[in-house]
Amino acid sequence: MKKGEKGVLIGIALVVLALMFWNSEKLSKSSSQDKEIPFFSDASMTVKRAGAEVYRRYQCKSCHSLWTVKDIMQTVPAPALDGVGSLRDAPWLARYLAAADPQKMLPSRLKKEYRMPSYSAMPKKDREVLVSYLASLKVKSWYLDELKRAECRKLTGGPC
Repeated sequence: MKKGEKGVLIGIALVVLALMFWNSEKLSKSSSQDKEIPFFSDASMTVKRAGAEVYRRYQCKSCHSLWTVKDIMQTVPAPALDGVGSLRDAPWLARYLAAADPQKMLPSRLKKEYRMPSYSAMPKKDREVLVSYLASLKVKSWYLDELKRAECRKLTGGPC
């Protein structure tokens, strides 16, 4: 190895070591909230089970993700439902799901065939269970602003 090549190699090694040290310091100083999952449900197990069953039966997963799990074939850029209960309350969700035209309550930039369908024909009991379940899907307070920005980006397609 030539003298100049050794110098370049030592310089690169020093830069890599400095970056590794900087990253380890940054990670060790990060707060505990960076390490915890911000989403949770405050529902009883009965509501969770019943809500998950209605969610599955009406194939909500074909458009929406929940617990950051989405259908591998999903092509609709619908908002994630994680934390939706922190954004919308149960009465709003009930009106939205019962609306003949949900777009009047919450306009979407999506093409017509991908927009939220009306669930006004859904049996009232199923709708109530789904509303209870969705309203229970919360987000920790430190993550709420990020959730609001993510929903805004999904709905508008622009920066928020």
